[in-house]
Amino acid sequence: MSMLQTNSRPYHHGNLRQALLQAAETALEARGATMLSLRELSREVGVSHTSPRRHFADKQALLDALAQSGFQRLDAALAAAAKARARNFSVRLTNLAQAYIEFALKHPALWVLMLEAKHRPGAPRELLDASDAAFSNAPALIRTGQAEGEIVPGDPARLSLTLGAALQGLVSISTEGKFKGVPLEALVPGIVKHVLLGLRPRS
Repeated sequence: MSMLQTNSRPYHHGNLRQALLQAAETALEARGATMLSLRELSREVGVSHTSPRRHFADKQALLDALAQSGFQRLDAALAAAAKARARNFSVRLTNLAQAYIEFALKHPALWVLMLEAKHRPGAPRELLDASDAAFSNAPALIRTGQAEGEIVPGDPARLSLTLGAALQGLVSISTEGKFKGVPLEALVPGIVKHVLLGLRPRS
């Protein structure tokens, strides 16, 4: 056995990319994006400071990957909500809206990063594709509502902006997930109801 020893951290890690993303998200929510560093994250997951370069060329690449992962998780949450069994369209739309609000409130710093990343010049195609997929769930549900006679004719993507703007506005003006002391989740059904009143075809 060699007598030589080293204090350097091991290069190998079972799933280094995922470990770095998890550590980065925790740090993001605790300290913000400006305080993130690949070197610090390397120490947290127990690898050498050069190891992350195999997966992320720099900090921006890590942040982009984190935003992409966020959109993929949002996509899964919205898709599940939209497909949940419900007797009427308004319940399905409320489920989707609740999932949107819950994700934004549960991951506030990640949510901000995601919205900023999708508008950043030079954002990677994979990130933009993940964003498009996540935000396609509302138009798809609106299209279903049109087929059922619950929503006026028109471009589903544009019609869904009505609900999206209302929900994002609610998140933006909230304080710790509340508006005037009322949890946002409790306000969602009313918002969906008012949106539907404006989008329902005249009888």
